[in-house]
Amino acid sequence: MDGKPEIASGQACVPAERDKPDRIASRATYATLIAVIAAIAVGLASPLIGSTHISLSRAFAGASPDYEIFFYARLPRVLLAMIGGAALSVTGVLFQCMLRDPLAEPYTLGVSSGASVGAVLGICFGLRATGLLSLGGAALVLLIVLGIALEGRRLSSFTLMLAGVTMNSIAFAIILFLHSTATFSQSFAISRWLMGGLDAVEYSTLAWLVAVVLPVCAAVIRLARQWNLLAVGDDWAASRGVSTGALVIFGYVAGSVLTGLVTSLTGPIGFVGLIVPHALRLRLGADHRVLLPCSFFAGGAFLCVCDTLSRTVIAPTEIPAGVLTALAGGPFFIWLLRSRRRSLWL
Repeated sequence: MDGKPEIASGQACVPAERDKPDRIASRATYATLIAVIAAIAVGLASPLIGSTHISLSRAFAGASPDYEIFFYARLPRVLLAMIGGAALSVTGVLFQCMLRDPLAEPYTLGVSSGASVGAVLGICFGLRATGLLSLGGAALVLLIVLGIALEGRRLSSFTLMLAGVTMNSIAFAIILFLHSTATFSQSFAISRWLMGGLDAVEYSTLAWLVAVVLPVCAAVIRLARQWNLLAVGDDWAASRGVSTGALVIFGYVAGSVLTGLVTSLTGPIGFVGLIVPHALRLRLGADHRVLLPCSFFAGGAFLCVCDTLSRTVIAPTEIPAGVLTALAGGPFFIWLLRSRRRSLWL
């Protein structure tokens, strides 16, 4: 076909070729700037909100209860929420593009379920390296899913999605079995992990998380134009000079690495990678040159707000962040669907 192919239902739309580069750049800069400002505002305000009032002047003055609360209880948790939300949101955009499925999210390929199995095994056997076991489980599932989906030198998106759904089911069955044989304390710890939540972590943990998440997200965003072409179809992208095989493998590995790292620290937190991309797509369109950077900052802000609410709404009791994102995200997503006459994906 000589002209641009029509986009079938269920595929993401791509910006028209006639869009002027300066207009696209201006829109991307403006939208990203707003997202950055929102993320900074949320990041600065969240450590000051909690069941215990603190003073910034006392917190920065040195050893005091305010210092301990600000720098060791709240700030690491806020930073983890920002990084985790950004990674999950970018992964959601990535998987929705490659699988061409509006319901795709970071946990579609079963990586999160594999991470959960690793964590549950660590809890059941009393091992302290729960995070490492979680990463190992995520990596194992990724290798299995990719091995199933590879057909020669091509990676079948359809087979990949089916393999991910199957691995999710297998992992869930393993978790149920381990849960049924666990002691009361182990059962409580397993249930708490599966709800998903954030806790204060060491700054060294945040450092290596940032050292991985930021370069991976930057590499994904840098390829935004190629994601636009791939969203139409493999053949269309290949005819425009895109090495689709290498691009798809990179996308799945990058998204799985981001999901596995975040899940190893927070447990499975759903809806972030589904709600944020679709909400932004309604306002900004499906141009990944705008959607990806905005999703990075908006996703971090969204999870940070949810975590702040989770520790303050019924303080001193906390609501797991994964529960709150589902409770808030579900009705919000239904409202988005009802408020639009046409598909969110077009």
